[in-house]
Amino acid sequence: MANVNVRVDDAVKDGAERIFSELGLTISAATNVFYKQVIRSGGMPFELLVDPFYSVGNQKHLEKAIAAYESGKSKPVIKSLADLEKMADE
Repeated sequence: MANVNVRVDDAVKDGAERIFSELGLTISAATNVFYKQVIRSGGMPFELLVDPFYSVGNQKHLEKAIAAYESGKSKPVIKSLADLEKMADE
């Protein structure tokens, strides 16, 4: 049996331990489950995604939209709830 030493933020460890406890698992058991899922799936057993809001393309789009607004080339769209409901019915 191998030993694995991992450094984890205290708050992250405590939060994970609370959840594992509710599931009836120790950190060791949960780690073994994770490793088995990695082996079974041939990679991470969940998607690793970058938040698209922070993507380079979206940041450029936002900067362009802000510049257009600040220069007066565009204006915010202001609709009442009644206007929005009417649009939804169309």
